[in-house]
Amino acid sequence: MTEVTYRIVQHDGGWAYRLGDTFSETFPSHDAARAAAERAAREQRVADRTAWIEYETADGQWVTERADGHDRPATDVEG
Repeated sequence: MTEVTYRIVQHDGGWAYRLGDTFSETFPSHDAARAAAERAAREQRVADRTAWIEYETADGQWVTERADGHDRPATDVEG
């Protein structure tokens, strides 16, 4: 099973959550960034539902793909 960890970090004059090298939008407080990361983590764990996901690759391309609901990652939020 894939494991995904969102990390809360200072970013662009505020706070954001980061996954790999990708940052979320900037939030005014640590608590707001953490709440958004926890919401994103919960959404990724939804089992038994097929969903369309969108992400940015390392070279800046956006990809949309179908994710099988039976293959959801384990998620965590740090920070």
